[in-house]
Amino acid sequence: MDGWPAGAPRIIGPVPDVQLITDPDDERLGDYRALTDLELRTRWEPPNGLFIAEGELVLRRALRAGYRPRSYLIDAKRVAQIEDLEDAPIYAATPDVLERATGFHVHRGVLGSFHRSPLLGADEVLAGARRVAILEDVNNHTNIGAVFRGAAALGIDAVLLSPTCADPLYRRSVRVSMGEVFAVPYARLEPWPDALHQVREAGFTVLAMTPAPDAVAMQRLTPEQRKRAALLLGAEGPGLSRHALAASDVPVKIPMRRNVDSLNVAAAAAVAFWELGRDDLEI
Repeated sequence: MDGWPAGAPRIIGPVPDVQLITDPDDERLGDYRALTDLELRTRWEPPNGLFIAEGELVLRRALRAGYRPRSYLIDAKRVAQIEDLEDAPIYAATPDVLERATGFHVHRGVLGSFHRSPLLGADEVLAGARRVAILEDVNNHTNIGAVFRGAAALGIDAVLLSPTCADPLYRRSVRVSMGEVFAVPYARLEPWPDALHQVREAGFTVLAMTPAPDAVAMQRLTPEQRKRAALLLGAEGPGLSRHALAASDVPVKIPMRRNVDSLNVAAAAAVAFWELGRDDLEI
């Protein structure tokens, strides 16, 4: 690669055209600026129709899911790993430049900026689904990512989000999900919680997860209640609002030992997802 600066890591083997970035303030890195600043990124990414994928595995899953790349930003010594990537500029930089531009040590060494796809409507994701998850006020990005990973692994066909839920395409959500946010269709459900009637009209039974003593144990749901289940989960701590509970069909719980009354929302979701889908599993 002619013109590769002295002292920069050398690339061995065939690679696509790569632009070396030596200045962390280079305007070409605008998509990657201050990635740890949640408020800034929230104001920047959705309005500009982009999201950031971190790590080669996640980046490739985004590509397989059909997301269009805007650019790639790679640790210069890793460029040979991505020689097959096309259709977007590839920027390479030293770890120091990467850290100063993004605001954190990019230990995976691979970032990609992608165009968002138009958000699906709730009716679209419900149309082809048998089991769905509905999240109310889950605004922790780690929990959002973990729920999507569990949904992909355990037979949930779609996820519906109340208007106040965190962005599934925020970098931390994408990373925690290991890119499974790209595999599970999702939509915003609004107005909240009135739009839960839309789920019911699509033929689903809305099952509200709650530690209430009179809730039905997941294992005791009838075949009809399990047939097309929409599992409604609330945020860590407060759980579901009384309005969401009132709009649901059946309160359900995971029976627990030692007087533990609740689990992390992602853990509870995984247990409930498995229970709802266990009859489909080949053992």
